Amino acid sequence: MESLQSQFDAAAQAAMNLPARPDNETMLRLYALFKQAKSGDASGNRPGMFDMVGRAKFDAWAALKGMPPEEAMQAYIDLVHSLNN
Repeated sequence: MESLQSQFDAAAQAAMNLPARPDNETMLRLYALFKQAKSGDASGNRPGMFDMVGRAKFDAWAALKGMPPEEAMQAYIDLVHSLNN
């Protein structure tokens, strides 16, 4: 059976070639799960109010605070799989 890391890597590649672009909320969820899986809890300063995209991405990532990386990987894999079907 494939390791969680190899499944995650395959899902990251698959996310680049989705049949249709997901809505913004789903894109933020993908971003946040990926960052949580790779980097752990959000760090650094929250972007300023004029950087709306950066701020939304940071907030989505920060909302996952405390989620273990393995759980984030599995959630990312499941989300990408659901978007491909």
